[in-house]
Amino acid sequence: MENIGAVQGKSHRPGLLYCGDCKGQFTVTIGTVFERSKIALNKWLLAVHLLSASKKGISSHQLHRMLGVTYKTAWFMSHRIREAMVSGGLAPMGGNGAPVEADETFIGNKKGAKIKRGHGHKRAVLALVERKRGSQLLCGRRERR
Repeated sequence: MENIGAVQGKSHRPGLLYCGDCKGQFTVTIGTVFERSKIALNKWLLAVHLLSASKKGISSHQLHRMLGVTYKTAWFMSHRIREAMVSGGLAPMGGNGAPVEADETFIGNKKGAKIKRGHGHKRAVLALVERKRGSQLLCGRRERR
C-alpha cells in the first residue's frame, strides 16, 4: 500500500488515486456508502448530518427539498445512510445480565427560554453506564458478588 499516488493530468478527474501494486485507479469513497455515486460528497455529508441530527427522523421528501436533489435521489441516499447506521453487530448494552445504570439531570439554561419553576428552561442530559462484572452499586456502596 506504499505505491499510492494521485493521478495527474487534465484527462483525469480530481481525487482519483492510482495503486502501483494492483495497477488500478480508485477514490477515497471505495468501501463506503458513497461508493459509485455521482452525488456530490458535500450533499452526502449534509444528508448524513440531517438524518443523524433529527430527533424524530427525516423523510425523503424533506431531504429532497433541503438538498435540492430529486426525490428519487433523496430516497436512494436516505436508504443507503440508514442501512449504514444499522448496528446489528454490536452486543446489546447490559448483555448477559450485566447491570446498566441510567440517570438524567438538567443543567444550564436553554437560550431564549424564560426561566420559571421546574426544568423546562434547562438542558436535559441522559447517561447510561454499564458496570464491570462482579460489582454492583447498592445503596450508595459497592458490594462484591
